[in-house]
Amino acid sequence: MTAIPRQYVHKTAQAEVLICGWQNNGEDSFLAPAQWPRSHSFYAPAHGLHDPMLFAESVRQAMPLVSHVGYGAPMDHRQIWDRFRCTISAEALRHERLPADLEMHLTGADVVKRAGRLGGMALRATAVRDKQRMGAAETRFANQAPAIYRRLRGPRCDAARAMAGAVPLPAPIAPDQAGRIDPQDVVLAPGRADRHWQLRVDVTHPVLFDHPVDHIPGMLLLEAARQAAHSALHPRQTVMTSIDAKFTRFVEFDAPCRIEAEPTATTTPGQETVQITARQGENVPFTATVTSLVVPR
Repeated sequence: MTAIPRQYVHKTAQAEVLICGWQNNGEDSFLAPAQWPRSHSFYAPAHGLHDPMLFAESVRQAMPLVSHVGYGAPMDHRQIWDRFRCTISAEALRHERLPADLEMHLTGADVVKRAGRLGGMALRATAVRDKQRMGAAETRFANQAPAIYRRLRGPRCDAARAMAGAVPLPAPIAPDQAGRIDPQDVVLAPGRADRHWQLRVDVTHPVLFDHPVDHIPGMLLLEAARQAAHSALHPRQTVMTSIDAKFTRFVEFDAPCRIEAEPTATTTPGQETVQITARQGENVPFTATVTSLVVPR
C-alpha cells in the first residue's frame, strides 16, 4: 500500500485528504483505502450518521488519483466532470467513536487516449465498510492538458482573476433550512421565488476553496443541490442517499447562478426526490436529482 500525497488528489491541506492508500489490482482495477474523521470542519456528522457528501468527496479525490497514478496523466492535467452519480446506504454511514475506515474498489472503463495519453474515462467506485457495502458511484470526466484547457477557457483561465471577480457574497438563508449549523457553510442565498435561491460563492471558504480555481467547483454545485433539496423539504429533516448530476458547462464566478428545486412524486415511504436545476444567464450548466431519507425528529 502506498501513502497518498495531497497533490495526487488535488488538495492543498493534507488534513483534507480522505484517501490513505493505493494498490493496483491489475488492468483498470485499483484499491484505495480511505478514512473519514470522526468530525469534519465542513462535512460534519448529523443524526448519528457521517455526512454522505464524504463519499462524494472520496470519489472526487479518486478521479485525479487514478488519472495520475493509474493512467500516467501528468500532474498539470485537469480532470473535468461530465457526470456524477452515487447511491449511499444510510445504515453504513453510522457514526461511531472511531474514524470510519473503508475500502474503495475502483474500476476504469471507456478509457479514451489521445497521443498515448489519457483523454477521458468513466470511473466506477464501490465503497465497503466493515464488509458491508456502503455505496456505489460512477463518474465520467475528461482529462485535459494545459494547452487544451487554456484554449477552452481563454482569458477565464486565470484563477486569481476569476475569483477576484466573483459576485458580491449575499447573506445566506437560515442554516437550519439548508441542513447546516454555521452560516458560513450555507451555499444558498434567498431567491426571488419559492424554492429558488442564488448560489452563494464564498471564495474564502477553507474547504470548498482549498486552492485557487477558475470556475465554480463541482463539489460546491453538489453541495448546493444537497442543500436545495433539504430546503425544499424543510421542516422535515433529511439525509441524502443518492445524487445523479450532470455538468454541461462551467459555472463562472462573475455572474449570479440561480438554483431551483422541484420535488417529484415518489412511491417509497420515507423517501423524497427533488429535481435541481442551476441557471446562469440563459444557460443550464448543472442539473441533479437528489433522493433523501426523511429522518424522524
